[in-house]
Amino acid sequence: MKTEQEIVNDFIKGHGIAVISTVTHDYLPESAVMGISVGDNFEIVFGTIIDSRKYQNLQKNPRVALVIGWDKGKTVQYEGEAQELRGDAIEEFEKAHMASMPTAAKYVSNQDAAFFKVTPCWIKYTDASKDPWDEIEIRF
Repeated sequence: MKTEQEIVNDFIKGHGIAVISTVTHDYLPESAVMGISVGDNFEIVFGTIIDSRKYQNLQKNPRVALVIGWDKGKTVQYEGEAQELRGDAIEEFEKAHMASMPTAAKYVSNQDAAFFKVTPCWIKYTDASKDPWDEIEIRF
């Protein structure tokens, strides 16, 4: 039988996209769909372009919220802090991210690309297809 953490980790790994929410310098919300991959300890990695709104927002406020999955009543709410990857960490990202999302290759080779790792502080898995709902909450 799987542990609660294994259930949540498997669910996140089963989804290659998420909605990320950031905050503008004027404290307005901004959300975007993006490709993700999952690293160790529930860390999520993603790439973006430096002239994107999300990149500009993350430069001022690295705190993010994500929603992963929304099919069959199952979803994950995820809150954490994004850190831009530099140097050797980018090479590690490319290997891991390309293995799980090969369609992202066009962004990795772009000189205007930036890569982030999100470290979670709170995750909540909900399965609303059951009555009562199954919920798993993980705090870091």
